[in-house]
Amino acid sequence: MIIDQTIVDTPVEQRWYKNLTVQVLTCVCIGAVLGVIAPEFAASLKVLGDIFIKLIKMVIAPVIFITIVTGIASIGSVSKVGKVGLKAFIYFQLITMLALGLGLAVVNFLQPGSGIDISAVANVDVSEYTNAAKQTTVLKFITNIVPEFAFGAFTEGNMLQVLFFAIVFGVALAGTGEQGIPIRQGLERLGAVFFRIIGMVMKVAPLGALGAMAFTVGKFGLASLWVLAKLMFAVYVTCLLFVFGILNLILWKYNISLWQVLRYIREELLIVLGTSSSESVLPRIMEKLEKLGCSKHVVGLVVPTGYSFNLDGTAIYLSMAAIFIAQAFAKDLSLGQQLLIMGILLITSKGAAGVAGSGFVTLSATLSATQMLPVEGLALLLGVDRFMSEARSLTNLVGNVAATIVIAQSEKEFNEPQAARELGQ
Repeated sequence: MIIDQTIVDTPVEQRWYKNLTVQVLTCVCIGAVLGVIAPEFAASLKVLGDIFIKLIKMVIAPVIFITIVTGIASIGSVSKVGKVGLKAFIYFQLITMLALGLGLAVVNFLQPGSGIDISAVANVDVSEYTNAAKQTTVLKFITNIVPEFAFGAFTEGNMLQVLFFAIVFGVALAGTGEQGIPIRQGLERLGAVFFRIIGMVMKVAPLGALGAMAFTVGKFGLASLWVLAKLMFAVYVTCLLFVFGILNLILWKYNISLWQVLRYIREELLIVLGTSSSESVLPRIMEKLEKLGCSKHVVGLVVPTGYSFNLDGTAIYLSMAAIFIAQAFAKDLSLGQQLLIMGILLITSKGAAGVAGSGFVTLSATLSATQMLPVEGLALLLGVDRFMSEARSLTNLVGNVAATIVIAQSEKEFNEPQAARELGQ
């Protein structure tokens, strides 16, 4: 009797039905189908997505803290930390400008707002976002980076405050020399425990994706898509152009294949697709980037900062949404006026990081600042915003992965042989 050796040699974990990619994709499809055939029941499954996101958020702050502190303490160079931070900030600004510019070009070419019926705007309340916009300023945002007390950043889940405290703690720990080695080693062991927790949480990722997707389709319905289908098409096309055009060229310059990177993070991409949140894979993507060959301190600095300052997909959406409102209200903006809006978006998009509904808050703040467009135009986007969040979140994730690889390579903190093994070259 001939035995199929591949079956004998394949561990249970490697079989297709145990694969996380297959499980998440299957659950995303099931969630979408449930949203169509049983919308009320599907909407009630939101709790599954909420629980999964909360489980991830439970470990985000300690993972960021431990990764940054141990990374900085291991290199022991304050100047190097500052150099990486400055390089990351400059990169984020340049890429955000490219994202805004691309969005501006495509929305002017496709004109998705022309001919839209704006009669429904008067019946929709957008005060929730306009009020939040009034309370959100860049100066307040900068001030809020510093926590009032050390552990307040952890209890409130403020990523930038955790980042700030971790950098300060890491620099101080590095300055203690040999005395600090036991603390660093202890944190590294503690980090291994948290990453084990992440592994446990990821086992329920398919259920989280199912619940989030079922809620989206069941709550908002596919019928609402047709009215603003042109805008949705424009946003998705622009995000694809950005990823496979701009980011692809940047990675190609550093001898990295975008396709291989996407294949490497395919499970994370599917989880983001299902949950509409790039935050749902933050700890896991940090772990994967380290395994890819990026040094721990570069990953620790670039990824958490990028989640607030390098939101490429959000930048694309904001630029297109602003001009879409202008087109819908037949406001003929000059190129100079459009560039002014883009310049303000470059600033205001940083001030709303971590704010609930930050996209609308940022857009409201921008429209109020320019006084060129009616803030009421936000009402046009409420119905389909959720369906465009997948494109934004996926683009944000790929953008931050690319940023980490680029900055690690530029700092000679990238292990190319290790990356080749992980990417299957």
